[in-house]
Amino acid sequence: MRTDFERVYVEGHGSAALLALNHPEVVNAISAPMIDGLMRALDFLERSGFRAVVVTGEGRGFCSGANLAEGLAEGATDVASSIAIRMDRGYHPLLRRLRDFPSPIITAVNGAAVGIGLSIALMGDLVVAARSAYFQHSFVRIGLVPDGGSTWLLPRLIGLARARELSMLGEKLDADRALEWGLINRVCDDDKLIGEALTLAVRLAEGPSMALAAMRRMYWQSPQTGYEQQLELERENQVQVGGSEDAIEGIRAFLEKRRAAFKGQ
Repeated sequence: MRTDFERVYVEGHGSAALLALNHPEVVNAISAPMIDGLMRALDFLERSGFRAVVVTGEGRGFCSGANLAEGLAEGATDVASSIAIRMDRGYHPLLRRLRDFPSPIITAVNGAAVGIGLSIALMGDLVVAARSAYFQHSFVRIGLVPDGGSTWLLPRLIGLARARELSMLGEKLDADRALEWGLINRVCDDDKLIGEALTLAVRLAEGPSMALAAMRRMYWQSPQTGYEQQLELERENQVQVGGSEDAIEGIRAFLEKRRAAFKGQ
């Protein structure tokens, strides 16, 4: 069953869901209406109880970056103020919402993931790319700097030297090389992309939801903490999750040498 939002739609696949950017005429360029649609769709997904989400793009690409034809943001007097408004009111709240989403996110990257589209692609806990996909920091071509949290993410994923190269040269990074660099998790044939991503999503949706949510939080926090702090964070989360029904079931199933039947509780 499909539910439509502004330039976005959601399809349910059992306990997993597909969230698609849906403005293929501009290769799903990010705009204020699309961000509004995404925020509403994420609220809908959380309310509906889906336990894993695949994010992809409708048509021939994942996301071509910001929609530069959108004009100045409401309340802006020039390009600089428009950029500030769009980041403060749009991009940053969306990225924080994706970071804090309680369920695992898989990004299925079809075609181009450019600019802010690259940042959204990297918000996935697992990133699966079609063989024809590519990643590009095109900011240098229009005289701007990288945004979308990419100057924080990229050095941690691929190292400082490769991050600088990607940003300063603005060249395309194809899927196979992105996998080699450690930017993404898997590459598959174009016609198998959504099937592969949904298979992973269903697998995660059948897992222990509280533990997976805690894993998301811990990995997002880990680059900002020291070793001792991270040990304490692991302890706190282990204690919290250890009392869940899924943890009790998981331990019982292990001892009984059977597969655990997690309920997301």
